[in-house]
Amino acid sequence: MYLLKKNKFVAIVKKHRFVRFLLVGAINTLFGYFSFATLILIGLDYKLAALLATILGVLFNFQTTGRLVFGSQNNKLIFRFVLVYVVTFLLNVEALRIVDAIDIGIEQKTKMLIAGAILVLPMAVISFILMKLFVFRERSQ
Repeated sequence: MYLLKKNKFVAIVKKHRFVRFLLVGAINTLFGYFSFATLILIGLDYKLAALLATILGVLFNFQTTGRLVFGSQNNKLIFRFVLVYVVTFLLNVEALRIVDAIDIGIEQKTKMLIAGAILVLPMAVISFILMKLFVFRERSQ
């Protein structure tokens, strides 16, 4: 029974690029956090640790997203990839700013935590679409 369920899961992952994108995103998040944690544990200042973990994370994410999600090994696409990261970051911050400006009677920190959680999926969808259309286009492979 387990193998049957596992085979269905593998079939879904192979068939649906967006599912692969979400799974690779989870792997990328773990990589980024563990990079940050490792750098903190070896004694780096949190600002330098965050910077280095972000750089390592973007490079790792570029490889995993390109290869595992879009089947690309074209390293020349890194600049477009980073640009998509910047665009989604700016969209996310703007959405948070809009939510912050709305008075709904709860503490700002709580409001940001809720808004951030709600924005995860829309930002993933936007990122996927931009990656598919702008970075890993079929003709750019």
